[in-house]
Amino acid sequence: MSEIHLQLTKVHRHYGDGPSQINVLQAADLTVKGGELVAIVAPSGAGKSTLLHIGGLLERPQQGEVEIVGTPTAHMSERGRTLLRRTTIGYVYQFHHLLPEFTALENVAIPQLIAGFSQAAANRRAQELLDLLGVGPRSTHRPAELSGGEQQRVAIARAAANNPRIILADEPTGNLDPATSEKVFEALQDLIRNQGAAALIATHNHDLARRADRIVTLRNGLIEPITL
Repeated sequence: MSEIHLQLTKVHRHYGDGPSQINVLQAADLTVKGGELVAIVAPSGAGKSTLLHIGGLLERPQQGEVEIVGTPTAHMSERGRTLLRRTTIGYVYQFHHLLPEFTALENVAIPQLIAGFSQAAANRRAQELLDLLGVGPRSTHRPAELSGGEQQRVAIARAAANNPRIILADEPTGNLDPATSEKVFEALQDLIRNQGAAALIATHNHDLARRADRIVTLRNGLIEPITL
């Protein structure tokens, strides 16, 4: 049986106080196992980004526990959370956020260099990931020289560079046309399966969401399974 990589237990998150308080998550539970891709489909403003931020240790819940590969984080220091996030979690955003002055290969190598890998090892891993995602021949190009789909696949490679146990993606195909979205999502799906990572992906695209292992939504502060 696959190991649980991400687990949220009775998580509460609200913003504001008193009559203006907005309750985003209320006793929300979620588990994502290694090799599993879970899609979040919910209206704008429902809390998808908040859920990803809490799962990625970028925000703390007011109550509840977030376990990352079995490690509880509720009482962990900010430094501890940062170190765990850096070594365990990869992010893909709607906009690629690649560094414009560096090549595709360098963009993927940089997180590995920060983590202490040698230049040779980082470059080798970067090229392997770019090849896996179908953009290997474009490794010497800068972001401005790449198409939108190529930029996003490089961003996925960067998120996977340090072999994270969890990959979180916030509308990773939101800026792409349908055909390109399909290719990028397929590349992300293959990468998750190949690395055995747990993936939580927020998307408005129902066609892509149906390709996930499970689909969940946010309703009245709870995370609930749905069928599209």
